[in-house]
Amino acid sequence: MPTSAYFKFEDYAEQLNKAKHDWSTHTFKLALTDTAPNNGQTVLADITQISNGGGYTGGAGGGYTLDTVTLTESGGEAKVTIADEVITATGASIAQFRYLVMYNDSTTSPVDALVAYFDYGSELNLADTETLTVDFAAGGVWTLQ
Repeated sequence: MPTSAYFKFEDYAEQLNKAKHDWSTHTFKLALTDTAPNNGQTVLADITQISNGGGYTGGAGGGYTLDTVTLTESGGEAKVTIADEVITATGASIAQFRYLVMYNDSTTSPVDALVAYFDYGSELNLADTETLTVDFAAGGVWTLQ
């Protein structure tokens, strides 16, 4: 199984400090792209998503919803954990992709604010019925002390 590297979008740190991202109530999603994101991008519309197909639907509000996102605080450390997400190609293959872009589907200003992206290091191809488990770090994907 491929491993991925994590990169935070620069604007996310500013938006977080402006209380734009509520990990407890907002909906966070993963969009797929084969075009390298850059840390200066701010909204989903800046990302070139892959073509629809194989169960993937892109565009505004598209992608895969992260089912279990939890914010906890203990001893002054805030931590966001995310349950692993399984992406399955259904009915056809999913177009080739390399990057999974996390964004906040609940924000309205800016709309669909970018959070981070994951780089798998090479293109991934999922044929019909094949799966990819996005393995989020059990110790948390984000911490603030």
